[in-house]
Amino acid sequence: MEIELAKEAPDDVVATVVGATSDGHQPVAGIDRTLLSSLGFEGRRDQAVTVPQPEAAGVTVVVGVGAAADVDAHSLRRAAAVAAREAGRHDVVANRLADLVEPPQRPAAAGAIAEGALLGSYRFGRYKSSDPAVRTSRTVVVSGGGQRAATAVEAGVAVAEGVCLARDLVNEPGGSLTPEAFADVARDVAERAGLELEVMDRDAIVDAGMGGLLGVNRGSEQPPRFVQLTYEPSSPRGTLALVGKGITFDAGGLSIKSSDGMMAMKNDMAGAAAVLGAFSALGVVAPRCRVRGYIPLTDNMLGGDATRPGDVLTIRGGTTVEVLNTDAEGRLVLADALNLASEHEPDAIVDLATLTGAVEVALGTRVAGLMGNRQSWIDQVSDAATRAGERMWPLPLPADYRAWLDSDVADLRNISKVPRAGTITAGLFLAEFVADGIPWAHLDIAGTSWSKETWGVDGVGGTGYGVRTLVELAKGFKRPARD
Repeated sequence: MEIELAKEAPDDVVATVVGATSDGHQPVAGIDRTLLSSLGFEGRRDQAVTVPQPEAAGVTVVVGVGAAADVDAHSLRRAAAVAAREAGRHDVVANRLADLVEPPQRPAAAGAIAEGALLGSYRFGRYKSSDPAVRTSRTVVVSGGGQRAATAVEAGVAVAEGVCLARDLVNEPGGSLTPEAFADVARDVAERAGLELEVMDRDAIVDAGMGGLLGVNRGSEQPPRFVQLTYEPSSPRGTLALVGKGITFDAGGLSIKSSDGMMAMKNDMAGAAAVLGAFSALGVVAPRCRVRGYIPLTDNMLGGDATRPGDVLTIRGGTTVEVLNTDAEGRLVLADALNLASEHEPDAIVDLATLTGAVEVALGTRVAGLMGNRQSWIDQVSDAATRAGERMWPLPLPADYRAWLDSDVADLRNISKVPRAGTITAGLFLAEFVADGIPWAHLDIAGTSWSKETWGVDGVGGTGYGVRTLVELAKGFKRPARD
């Protein structure tokens, strides 16, 4: 879908989107509130109703935004997504949601509306043989704000396209999105966005001593890949490292998952997808820091030489790990990636991973778990997420829980000795592979990376969670204090 910015709606508009508050503080484009009430519309968030306008030969889509005092860029992004779904059968749409805010707020509002419109119109239809529905081909964001608004819309489109790229990758079946196929997508992204790229094949991964990645890959017929990306501005103000777990399909290895447990395991590379989606937007958003990306890629299968429970793997850097559950594989590939990222001495690291089912038990499917080794860096990541409109909640990493990862035969075991605090002990495992003194944060996105329902800006399937936070983090990056 094409997104435009204009001061007035063009003549070929078929549907016009307007906003309505739940407290009725603002008029609704000449539409009688009594009529809206008769249709069950009260202006609550996520409500939408289409009202025919015979004189104008079109329709008006009215979207609820909640209380007037709560209207901001986040609520407008969400309303624009709801509107895009409601108006999806109309070819050209004029979105007037920016009318709900005062002129100084309209540039930011225009960017959020553009972003929400693209996210709400997202569909993964690659494998559909036909789609009879008419789709919106063009959305015009009607707003003042001049060049500031134009810049905000350009950035909003870039970020939304990054989210949609991540969604496409997560939604793609594991049988077609192999590690090599993912690396090919990364090549395309790097070429378009002007990024530096290195793709390591199996031989290079062996030479690099990445025993975690190689151990997980042993049961697969698909060779592993390790993707490194670099965004390099002129005179960079610090270096931010992004690490994404890239298990392109997770059958659990010899600790095999149940049939139901495999249903959505094509999404086990959502962390890698979020990192690549964020990199795709950096050229437009243009943060002042250097950003480096580290993406280990393999599936986790049950081939004849698959890693057995009880096997010991040697991670890059020399740490040995006793594998007692081959379905706790994400932390093994991340261990190699965090070690390599640390060797490059960034100012801070953040990793994203669909790591534990326990985080969904604790926080549900709309809030990610946030852990780390430095409070100031955790706060910076959390603040970026708040600005981006993605929710996360901090969890502790108690030092006394670390003993639950002690192994009798190796430096570490890959699962805890006790069946509790699975998200936290996974975080403690990862912390072992971050070099001393480097601020690090870990996002467990196992719950937030996939949705079974349409909610807010997300539809069913991959959500692209994390892309917006990573872009916002890079935009506002400040070097955290180091030990």
